[in-house]
Formats: sequence, C-alpha cells, structure tokens
Amino acid sequence: MEFLVDGHNLIGSGQLPGISLADEDDERKLVHLLRRYRSHGRKKITVFFDAGLPGGLSRELSGGGVKVIFASAERRSADELIAARLRQAARPRELTVVTSDHSLAALAQARGAQVMSAAEFAARLTAPLPSSVRLREEPLLSPQEVEEWLAFFEETE
Repeated sequence: MEFLVDGHNLIGSGQLPGISLADEDDERKLVHLLRRYRSHGRKKITVFFDAGLPGGLSRELSGGGVKVIFASAERRSADELIAARLRQAARPRELTVVTSDHSLAALAQARGAQVMSAAEFAARLTAPLPSSVRLREEPLLSPQEVEEWLAFFEETE
C-alpha cells in the first residue's frame, strides 16, 4: 500500500496546526509530519508538491520512508504528476490518493485507487501516535540488594 499525497493541497486544507502555504518552510514541516506518521506503519508515502526548481525528486527532503517530488514550474503540477502515476500504476488498487481536488479524486477512483480527503489525512497526521514500545516497570531493589551493590562499588574504588 502506498499513499500519494497532494502536498500543497494538504497544507492548504488548514487542518495542520503550525503549517500554512504562507510559510516558506511549509514543505519541510509537512515532510517531518509524514515521516513521524510513517515511522509507525509500513506504508510507503510519496508526496508531490507544485512548482519546485528544478523539479523532480528532492534528495534533500526525501528519506525516512517518504519520497518527495516537486513538479517542474514550466512543465506540470503536482496533480498532473499524481495523475500520471495513477495511469502508469500496475496495481492502482494498492494506492491511496490524498487530495481534496475533485477531478484528481475522480480519476483515482476511476482507476480503482482509494481516495482520502486532505482533512481526513490531516487528522491522522496530527493524532497522537500509539506507543510502539511498552516500558517495562523495573522491580525495586530490596534494602539488602542496595547494600550489596554499595559494598561492591566501594570495593572497586
């Protein structure tokens, strides 16, 4: 399963506290949230952003299970890149497109992909993550064990 995320559409939804399209670091903040979300699941995430220079895969932002692709300012929008990915997909049913753009959502559904609104996905991103590791409560040492350890460390000094 893989998420194809319309990045600026998700940021523009207004559902991500502390991230807005007016922020010059909005893409980096979203990628940070996506990595956090991805760290607790096995699904791949590819996020597409509009108008990046020079366009293409961002080696700087990609990592941690999140691939970041910018549309070239002259050539395509993020929507067009996602649409091309949907058309080329051998198994579109294994894709979930995150967007609130109606035409992109319709194309995804026509190809058999799942669609999740930006608001729904934002709620997932900002929800508290389950603890993947339960902390084991260590038993307390008895007064006798404390004395034995203190004696041991006094001998080694």
